[in-house]
Amino acid sequence: MRIHLATDHAGLEFSTQLQTHLSAAGHEVIDHGPLEYDAVDDYPSFCIRAAQAVTADQRAGVTALGIVFGGSGNGEQIAANKVEGIRAALVWSIATAELAREHNDANVIAIGARQHTFDEVTSFIDTFIATPFSGDERHVRRIGQIADFERDGSLLPDPRA
Repeated sequence: MRIHLATDHAGLEFSTQLQTHLSAAGHEVIDHGPLEYDAVDDYPSFCIRAAQAVTADQRAGVTALGIVFGGSGNGEQIAANKVEGIRAALVWSIATAELAREHNDANVIAIGARQHTFDEVTSFIDTFIATPFSGDERHVRRIGQIADFERDGSLLPDPRA
């Protein structure tokens, strides 16, 4: 599987270590930056480029996922979710990693590098990669509603109207 990584200064060490971990597991890893430590770097461009690469790969039929890091993971998740077709989930446990894939068919996860040890991070990521989307009708329906809104702004009728 191809894995796209991006981070900011807070996650740079994890990102570097993770490349070795993922490559050893047989994944193709593409690093979208940064390439060196800069305490005042800006994560949006790195994370958006990684998310764009995930959607480009998926449209081309390449199996790909993305992982974005920051101090908390929040801003990185927000940036990735600005890319059409991305469903980025903030992951902080094994359960949230599983549910991101099973229920939301998340194709990117965001992790707070300042919130976890490297061993915790690798367990979240390994779980995310190994967990398939359930394909349950209710989840497919909900993901479709999100995609519809993203595409043309449509929503289901308001039941209060």
